Amino acid sequence: MVVCAELFAKGVLGVRATDRFFSVAKLFFAYGLGNGLYFPFSVGGTSILWPGPPSPPHVYDVIEKHRPTLLFSVPTSYGMLLAHHRSEGGQGDFDLSSVRLAVSAGEALPPALFERFKRRFGVDILDGIGSTEALHMFISNRPDAIRPGSSGLPVPGYEARLLDDRDRPVSTGEIGNLWIKGDSVCSCYWNQHEKTKNTIEGHWLRTGDKYSQDEDGFYWYAGRADDMLKVGGLWVSPVDVEHALAEHAAVLECGVVARGDKDALVKPAAFVVLRPGIEATPELAKQLQQFVALRLAEYKRPRWVEFLPELPKTPTGKIQRFKLRELANPR
Repeated sequence: MVVCAELFAKGVLGVRATDRFFSVAKLFFAYGLGNGLYFPFSVGGTSILWPGPPSPPHVYDVIEKHRPTLLFSVPTSYGMLLAHHRSEGGQGDFDLSSVRLAVSAGEALPPALFERFKRRFGVDILDGIGSTEALHMFISNRPDAIRPGSSGLPVPGYEARLLDDRDRPVSTGEIGNLWIKGDSVCSCYWNQHEKTKNTIEGHWLRTGDKYSQDEDGFYWYAGRADDMLKVGGLWVSPVDVEHALAEHAAVLECGVVARGDKDALVKPAAFVVLRPGIEATPELAKQLQQFVALRLAEYKRPRWVEFLPELPKTPTGKIQRFKLRELANPR
């Protein structure tokens, strides 16, 4: 906790005693534990704790009533906040003027969500990646170094490297397996000896995430190792396709997984949740396919687009891709 508070909370967020912390993620998650407990404790700040469900009306009510300076949430929640507006007759938009920075984790934040939130509220969302094994963030965007769509740069005090499946370094721009090193990394999994051996090598932690790094050192999430798709012999990052779909005005959120066609060849399949008031039609599905094809290579275009009222998620807001794979490939 001391390491994460010093390196991320103070080093990246610049937390201070006057800050008021509000985390949509609860204290029983590693992410929420830092946001709502030991980060404010480390500087004598204020923690705003909300016991109820994190629905947009509740979140907006807490923000307007208790005036946090730091807002911590996940991409799904930011998308829901953007989709929510005051009821007819309400006075203006919701007031987020107290928030100096927002933070996102759990899933990659689509650049379209970053831009829409910034445009509507004037607040930057710092996206990053952490894990329970390291307790909190080890790669993150910073107030003075934001690249929408990326996870940012290694948090000072941590080291990161990208290796191929034979543990050889990959070149700039190539996708590799993310390993990280830092003093907050756990020593082992309790009573799981084999899992520990497969995950931790000396000082290094295998995160299980696929990433690439650009020439400026920013890390770009490609998906979990078991989420990647191989289409026509070429790797496809589901995150790339999801970010492209998220740019469409009708899309609230989406998830992309592998699906076998009639020849049992793998192709991308997209499950889409539409914004309120948008009707799901076959014509819109085709439009979304064409929308992606104009932005990405043809082999990345989703061959199927299905609409859902909501995506299956974990309690932390992560998409449960295994459930989407089951929907895409029913037995």
